[in-house]
Amino acid sequence: MAKVRLEDIKRRFNNVTAIEDITFEIPDGEFWVLVGPSGCGKSTILRTIAGLETATSGKLFIGEQLVNNVPARQRDVAMVFQNYALYPHMTVAQNIAFGLQMRKVDQRIIQERVVNVARSLSLEHLLDRKPKQLSGGQQQRVALGRAIAREPQVFLLDEPLSNLDAQLRDDTRAELKQLHHQLGITTIYVTHDQVEAMTLADKIVVLNRGRIQQIGDPQTIYAHPANEMVATFLGSPPMNILPAIYKNNAFDVNGQLLAIPANVAKSVHLPQGQNVDLGIRPENIYINEPHRYREHGEGELGELVVDVKVVEPLGRETLIRTGLPGSSVLVNVQVGGDVRLRLGDRLSLQLDLNHLFVFDSVTGDRLYPQANN
Repeated sequence: MAKVRLEDIKRRFNNVTAIEDITFEIPDGEFWVLVGPSGCGKSTILRTIAGLETATSGKLFIGEQLVNNVPARQRDVAMVFQNYALYPHMTVAQNIAFGLQMRKVDQRIIQERVVNVARSLSLEHLLDRKPKQLSGGQQQRVALGRAIAREPQVFLLDEPLSNLDAQLRDDTRAELKQLHHQLGITTIYVTHDQVEAMTLADKIVVLNRGRIQQIGDPQTIYAHPANEMVATFLGSPPMNILPAIYKNNAFDVNGQLLAIPANVAKSVHLPQGQNVDLGIRPENIYINEPHRYREHGEGELGELVVDVKVVEPLGRETLIRTGLPGSSVLVNVQVGGDVRLRLGDRLSLQLDLNHLFVFDSVTGDRLYPQANN
């Protein structure tokens, strides 16, 4: 096991910069997730750590060793790909053992590791089967087993669950988390799925357009996003963004006025006519009778009139997708599963302004809460 440190890593392809100024250090034994939209550079970072890509500039350390010029096979990392990459003519046992045999490990050690790994992944009854006889989840566990058997310093996982159906993805995600707890191997996991990032990570690295947007534990990033991109990317359903104009101590949201809360007014000084984006999460919006849905006490309220566009019953909860009249701006609201609404209903929404975010509409930077709030 080892820590992983990147210092000012840049990767260019001809005239295109894939990643730039990538700097972070993963402590030994932690599980970090790289997350962001397609093309943000997360897989490029992973492949650079693995040695499958070469950094254009910067320094990469595994443990205390500078590995920029160390070949991939000598970096003592194990990578699990999205497509499993199993050998179809080999059994499960042979696939798990393959990396050890290539390294000419003693046969008794190989057999012992294969048995132990298969037991930890509930594969012991499948050791004689070939990949085509396995389900997608079982194939993924075999790919993980092959990596685990090597006992590497670092695990690199590149969207390993994206080919699985929803239920199997949930089950395998739980197995991954438990497995990491057992093994304690430094793990770097790439995904575009923010649910995977939130549930698996000790720390999340949010990326966009080749640059780091924010690094932090899942709850901190959710509660204190650094900018609008992070705010809308993490969270399901995502944070609502309401374009607004500052007018006379109020925010004009498509002709409807929200009075500026006192704490926002003290922290943010805006010129008249300033365009901003207001952010508020669906769980901080209530319908008609705010006290009926509130669980966390009183707060300053703002009111918006909206029309119901879509009703999505989810069992315990219902997601209501609403829109501002005469506008394309949508507002998602989470309410109890017992709430009954129909398409076209006009609602009065109460916004808990104690949970309001204010973003610069041009740069996306967070204006409120300020960094020290």
